[in-house]
Amino acid sequence: MINIPKGTKDVLPDESYKWHYIENCIREVTKSFGVHEIRTPVFEHTELFLRGVGDTTDIVNKEMYTFNDKGGRSITLKPEGTASVARSFIENGLSNTAMPLKMYYVSPIFRYERPQAGRLREHHQFGVEFYGAKGADTDAEVILLAYTLLTKLGLSVSLNINSMGCEKCRKSYNEALRAFLKDRAEGLCETCNVRMEKNPLRTLDCKNPSCKETLKDAPVITDYLCDDCKAHFERLKGLLDLSGLEYTVNPHIVRGLDYYTKTVFEFVTTDLGAQGTVCGGGRYDNLITQLGGGQVAGVGFGMGIERVLMLMENKGIVIPKNDEPRLFIATMGEEAYKKAFYIVNKLRALGVAAEIDHMERGIKAQFKYADKIKAQYVATIGESELASGVVNLKKMDDGTVESIEIDSLIEKFA
Repeated sequence: MINIPKGTKDVLPDESYKWHYIENCIREVTKSFGVHEIRTPVFEHTELFLRGVGDTTDIVNKEMYTFNDKGGRSITLKPEGTASVARSFIENGLSNTAMPLKMYYVSPIFRYERPQAGRLREHHQFGVEFYGAKGADTDAEVILLAYTLLTKLGLSVSLNINSMGCEKCRKSYNEALRAFLKDRAEGLCETCNVRMEKNPLRTLDCKNPSCKETLKDAPVITDYLCDDCKAHFERLKGLLDLSGLEYTVNPHIVRGLDYYTKTVFEFVTTDLGAQGTVCGGGRYDNLITQLGGGQVAGVGFGMGIERVLMLMENKGIVIPKNDEPRLFIATMGEEAYKKAFYIVNKLRALGVAAEIDHMERGIKAQFKYADKIKAQYVATIGESELASGVVNLKKMDDGTVESIEIDSLIEKFA
């Protein structure tokens, strides 16, 4: 028997309605914020992620699914969504469209890492990308979009925000952080000793307990912000205050990608264990330039759909299942079946969910099947019903029965 690869999961027919519900909520919320969908390929040239995500990140160094295609080109399955959207923005000349350009995607994401609660090697991500606006008001809108969706889904989350500054701020902070780390190198893991020289900010994202303890008294980047970055961060906080959304300034949030500048944020929960981030994002004003485009500001986030589903289940949130058939027609005999077949397909053409037996079951077995698929009504057609032109229509939740003309079934359910 061939089994499913480790770190992947089938979405079975009796579970897919949950995904549809979340995807429909995504489309409702993005529509209210004026955000339109973009779809990018599942795989890209590897160079895109080396240049966009950063060659010192764990994603690039440890987690990407990379292979050479038959033409000898290095190809990588998408490990995140932002770089692909940025590539599409440049390649398709989207800088010539009305700004800000607001986009979202729902896409499979691939990372070779240890499977954990709500995070698989193939998981699915909802992401939002806004391009063209530099102000903190755009950051606030992106954060509020994420919060609106999470609350619409019935979830309770906490918002943490930070600023990573600009290149000028980052240089000063990196020097201070590197000096701090060098004096405490013995308390760092092997990976962080390498990061200390290449990109000291990455050490703040390490999950090693020894590194966490060593870094608890490290200098914080908010103390090194230039006047422009400080004003940007203060405006963001003011707008969040105005919206009534509570937040915590957490100077240790750096996110795991190299393209972030200024604002970074996370929505977190303790209901998923140690890895409690449900949604994370921030601003990336230099990403388009890094990938060969012009200077275009950007801000966005990514949200794991599997994590959201797991959190909803942990909280006991019931996702409505509304894909049950309105009508099932049980039949006895070939002529009755032909009549039922005609009615069912007329109803389907009108958008009404209707079902009929395909397994040559007896009448009792057909009723049991109708009950299993949770049909709301069952009509029975046999020789006597064809002769009289009247059927018994049973409402399955309370057992009440009414007599109705066969030729009125379509009108009644349409």
